[in-house]
Amino acid sequence: MNNPNPSRIKEMNQISNALPFDAALTLSDEALEWWRGAVIYQVYPRSFYDTNADGIGDLRGITQKMDYIANLGVDAIWVSPFFKSPMKDFGYDISDYRDVDPLFGTLADFDELLAAAKKANIKVMIDQVLSHTSDQHPWFIESRQSQNNPKSDWYVWADAKEDGSPPNNWHSIFGGGAWEWSEERQQYYFHNFLRSQPDLNYHCPELRAQIIEEIEFWLKRGVDGFRLDAINFCYHDKELRDNPIKPIEERVGRGFSADNPYAAQYHYYDNTQPENLSFLEDVRALLDKYPGTVTLGEINSENSLASLAEYTQGHKRLHMGYSFELLADEYSADYIRNTVNELESVLKEGWSCWSISNHDVERVVSRWGTGRYNDELAKMLLTLTASLRGTICVYQGEELGLTQASVSKEQLKDPFGIEFWPEFKGRDGCRTPMVWDSEKLYADFSTVETWLPIAPDHYSRCVKSQASNSQSVLNYYKNFLAWRKQQKPLIVGDIEFIEMPDTSNILLIQRSHGDTKMLVALNLCDDVSVAVRPEGLTGFTDVIRSESCDVNADNGEWTFQPYGFCFISERT
Repeated sequence: MNNPNPSRIKEMNQISNALPFDAALTLSDEALEWWRGAVIYQVYPRSFYDTNADGIGDLRGITQKMDYIANLGVDAIWVSPFFKSPMKDFGYDISDYRDVDPLFGTLADFDELLAAAKKANIKVMIDQVLSHTSDQHPWFIESRQSQNNPKSDWYVWADAKEDGSPPNNWHSIFGGGAWEWSEERQQYYFHNFLRSQPDLNYHCPELRAQIIEEIEFWLKRGVDGFRLDAINFCYHDKELRDNPIKPIEERVGRGFSADNPYAAQYHYYDNTQPENLSFLEDVRALLDKYPGTVTLGEINSENSLASLAEYTQGHKRLHMGYSFELLADEYSADYIRNTVNELESVLKEGWSCWSISNHDVERVVSRWGTGRYNDELAKMLLTLTASLRGTICVYQGEELGLTQASVSKEQLKDPFGIEFWPEFKGRDGCRTPMVWDSEKLYADFSTVETWLPIAPDHYSRCVKSQASNSQSVLNYYKNFLAWRKQQKPLIVGDIEFIEMPDTSNILLIQRSHGDTKMLVALNLCDDVSVAVRPEGLTGFTDVIRSESCDVNADNGEWTFQPYGFCFISERT
């Protein structure tokens, strides 16, 4: 295979990137809910920007960097937990749903963040961790005092078996059994996660009503929506039936390593119960009283795609949901095509949110890449995700092409990684601080030693150096997202995958809205690839945007450099 002339590719890219998409429609011609097709930027506050010199990011740090966020071209931010917490799971163990942990600031700081976001035309979504609390929450402290106090039924309590063993065989995701004995109450309590994260009992009407009040507290404060953590974990089987055991060959997927005992069961009874649907309808009814607000649910069940469809059904439950399918290690054109098609086949009127990175998984350029072309891969993966039907989430640092940081066992903070080291090294490698300026101490994230170390190879990818480089990943994000806002097929259009015979690494997507059709062709590998335009697509000849891809309109041959891609419209 002959390599194409690099100067010709560069010239072609410059020309095609400058071409307008004549068929592009503005979004003002019909009422469109802001979140459909939106780009949500996930901020992990601990690692975003430190303003009080304690080595940990805070709410004021987000406010100070709001212009940076707005200039990316995103529509909203999702702020990971900043509530009062003993931080056993870094904020996902809440001890007060209505207050800010002093580590991150105050309620007044949050109000300033909201005001800054509104000024920048950025929506603010916050995490709500509804399935469990910290064992330091006043509700739990009261609940465990006795079996007949006013909050005795607010958590999942059960008697021991006759031999003193736990009520059933349920496992915790973070290792070990899911039941912890309380001497004080003389019963076991259930915890899907850490033993310091007891599960709330949604079979209790008083608890369920109280949670609705906790959500409304933030709606009244002015937030635009919620990312609902582990939302399918709210309900458990009231009969406490044992989970069936999985065959060894099936103990993979869902983000759990095969050596985690949690992967050894079918989780039919400890989460994703039918009663959860009516709770979601209560949540939706509340948000409907606050026009423009939205819910995004994290869903991880035995059949996450089917659950996602069910949880977003009928415009009366979640507005949208995301699952872990594209947060997995598996990566190929077939896998992506099959995953999206499977969801589309059951989604009906529901809406998905696609994410390939977040605070829980290895950074995607390390997870799916070989290290040969990180910048090109980062650009292609944003393009791929933003070409799927749905809303998308971008995790902080992805716009810089950050790799997974190496964190030693001695530096590890994540209890999940500490429990399963070295088979699973935890989530700290994707949570290290943002790098703003390589010439300043601690990359200008802080003026003191940071809570997690900054990866040495991240310094060269800092915001300051990328901002001045027109070819950087950062500037590609800005330019592409600005362009995407004008492409209605990409925002709300239908989606269809076109098979590419004998070219397994090329993903070909057709997006259409009305009479407007657009092809997206992406090379998912780090080698040069040549593909021939499939039969039936002869009208797609006009290149409207391209990166490292040469399209020959005469013979229909497409030549992709590593991770190259292009957008092609029909000639009319």
